[in-house]
Amino acid sequence: MPKIGMEPKRRADLINATLTCISRHGIDGMTLDKVAEHADCSKGVVTYYFKSKEHLTIEAFKAFLAYYGLKIESDIKSAMTAMEMMDVTMKHLLPPYRDDEATSINVSQLDGIEPMHIPHIDQARLFVQFFSKAALDPKFQEVVAESYSRDFHGIAKIIDYGNQTGEMSVKDSYNAAYGLLAMVIGLSFFRVADVPLIHGGDNRTIGEDYVRSFASHLGI
Repeated sequence: MPKIGMEPKRRADLINATLTCISRHGIDGMTLDKVAEHADCSKGVVTYYFKSKEHLTIEAFKAFLAYYGLKIESDIKSAMTAMEMMDVTMKHLLPPYRDDEATSINVSQLDGIEPMHIPHIDQARLFVQFFSKAALDPKFQEVVAESYSRDFHGIAKIIDYGNQTGEMSVKDSYNAAYGLLAMVIGLSFFRVADVPLIHGGDNRTIGEDYVRSFASHLGI
């Protein structure tokens, strides 16, 4: 029986350990034993909080997707322009390459939003693993649909704001939001599959060009 008061910390550690194991071994290779080892606890503790591998994987998927919205919401300020808000969105959805492989995965809010972090290589691997699973599993599809419904609305709201201020000129904000998220997922896959741009460089520039296409000539 876990110590009273330790439940939130233990759950957070197990979710972070699960994401780390999935990034390293894939969903098929992730086991409750490996999660327990990484979280420095017994397998019994894992099953106390999460009744099965599927339950743990789905909860980790939810936490992974929620991470992006939390980081974006934390950095967006009301005084920003719409394009500045989109820059913040892109910074978190598809972060620039950086040497952060020594850092660990943390999607817990227990210590605030700032310490939350997923190294970019882990982000790409996790995208591939989870979305491959969602292609065939209805339970994972439900998680994607619920999460991205919120994201579509959030991004579309920024675009609508840009349209209202004259900074952007986008005919259908929801289609534009849909296209952006689809592009981010594809670019993330190309990163982990090591598919480079023909002329080299960071493939996030493709996403940046797409976002710049939202701008109105009057708003530039």
